[in-house]
Amino acid sequence: MTLRDSPCGGPGGTPAADPDTAGDPVPGPCTDRPHRSRAWAELLRLPALFSVPGDALAGTAATGSAPNSRTLLAIGSSLCLYEAGMALNDWADRDVDAVERPHRPLPSGRIRPAAALTAACALTGAGLALAAGAGRPALAVAAPLAATVWAYDLGLKHTPAGPVAMGAARGLDLLLGAAATTGRTREALPSAALLGTHTLAVTTVSRQEAQGGSPLPPLAALAATALLARLVTRPSAGPIRGHRQTTALGRTDPRATRRPGQESGALLTTALAAAYAATTTRPYFHATLNPSPPLTQRAVGAGIRATIPLQATLAARSRGTATALLIAALAPLGARFAKKVSVT
Repeated sequence: MTLRDSPCGGPGGTPAADPDTAGDPVPGPCTDRPHRSRAWAELLRLPALFSVPGDALAGTAATGSAPNSRTLLAIGSSLCLYEAGMALNDWADRDVDAVERPHRPLPSGRIRPAAALTAACALTGAGLALAAGAGRPALAVAAPLAATVWAYDLGLKHTPAGPVAMGAARGLDLLLGAAATTGRTREALPSAALLGTHTLAVTTVSRQEAQGGSPLPPLAALAATALLARLVTRPSAGPIRGHRQTTALGRTDPRATRRPGQESGALLTTALAAAYAATTTRPYFHATLNPSPPLTQRAVGAGIRATIPLQATLAARSRGTATALLIAALAPLGARFAKKVSVT
């Protein structure tokens, strides 16, 4: 923070001295609290939280159900487990960040490592407790989700299994919403696989965001985005409801005609899929041409933000129009707050 940025007029937010009361404490609202809050916001990457509620909501939509109070518990559990992973990530990487990212809250000394680890433990416990409140099926999904988060941060992150683990965690998070709302997850498995694939691609790119590297990961992520956009807009298998079906006597069945709701749902799905692809295409392409740290970090940030329109697309694909619109509304909020605190 520069002198101009400080609300108190002193360097780093220190209250400006009053020449008439030199040596006396200067009362006022300027303390270390805003700086601590800023440090925790950076540690937990708070703008990325906007990409979390859509997991549970998309999982709920995949089961054909409307969100209920148990869905809210699943969202709360997801938020806690996500933030536990953020805090644990920086705790585990504090030595690496001291070299590559000395400005991060832990290596810069703004947050103690013990505090970050304590926060990770407390958030994990809170996440599991909220899942338990949603029922045994939700806890049965939340427990392996928490285990995957901890395994990724403490050991798998720097191995070839790292991106797969991260993709599995995001897929489990979607299944958590389905399990909490309805007690079943089978219908949500295809959506979980699609969302997990997107996360795997973003995580693969993120592995070289600090030092740059090969153009292959962003190129692969670009191809994955195109494939996913195609898959989420592809008509489902089975009879196509948009056409008249022929009876055994060769006559058409007028009851099988396309309904207006299905037309609008298909259009919404296509529009959201286009928004998903548009969010990542340019950053991935630029990172492919020049895989430098700044462009790679920009591609990773775009991939994280693109999670929201993908979640909305999955909900619309499952005819959860209202749920899809609710998820989509989170995208501009996440983009706005990401300008203040980095999501990477």
